Amino acid sequence: MLRIAVQAKGRLNEETMSLLAEAGIRLDSVKRTLLVPAKGFPVEILFLRDDDIPQAVADGVSDVGVVGENEYAERKKNANIIKRLGFSKCRLSLAVPKDEEYRGLEWFIGKKIATSYPVILREFLTLKNIKAETHVISGSVEIATGIGIADAIFDIVSSGSTLVSNRLKEVEVVMKSEALLIGNPDLNIEKKAILDEVIFRIDAVQAASGKKYVLLNAPNSKIEEIIEVLPGMKSPSILPLAQEGWSSVHSVIDEDRFWEIIGKLKALGAQGILVLPIEKMIL
Repeated sequence: MLRIAVQAKGRLNEETMSLLAEAGIRLDSVKRTLLVPAKGFPVEILFLRDDDIPQAVADGVSDVGVVGENEYAERKKNANIIKRLGFSKCRLSLAVPKDEEYRGLEWFIGKKIATSYPVILREFLTLKNIKAETHVISGSVEIATGIGIADAIFDIVSSGSTLVSNRLKEVEVVMKSEALLIGNPDLNIEKKAILDEVIFRIDAVQAASGKKYVLLNAPNSKIEEIIEVLPGMKSPSILPLAQEGWSSVHSVIDEDRFWEIIGKLKALGAQGILVLPIEKMIL
């Protein structure tokens, strides 16, 4: 049985559980408790606070865990990065009051900076040779300047709306963060085998993300030109139709280029274009 630590609530929890469900790892119980087994797969989910996950994985309380890169970097525990998951993206940034005239990092010299990430902040300030005071706050960092306990803040930024509502402006991005799959360095062979299957399933789900399956009919005289438009994973599949001189072409395209490609296909004489979503893709 492989134990996976997951954030108990919040956006990271929702995106993690959605990914696991897509990978066929669904919980055995509707009612969430601290530890819940998966249905028909040798995995159990341990729900924890995000800042407790690196420690739990390092200590072997959990075999692997999904955690924000920001928490992984801050806690500095003995756990390996197994895979970058590409979701729950954010950044750790320095922000100052909106009305301040900011000309560069020298502004922070002698200032007091409120943060929940003192380790990352101190490393950055040391690297940049900036002497500033760090004021550690466990939550609601964005209000620190407004109530007069700090001159600036260092905190997670996603959309930036929280900064705006607290009359702050982002001035320096210190690090970018995303969800990580981290693991205990001493997993046994059995657990490594289960983890390999989990990673295989996650890869299949993520490979399909942002992809569409396209089927179309085209005159044989235009096949070469259409192949140039539809490269596919390796090359498009081409099947002869009952109607002489025509073929069916099958391929995979990136969704962000969908309308651009469809327009080119129509211009080349493609007909009966069918576009299907892709749930999983094994590369």
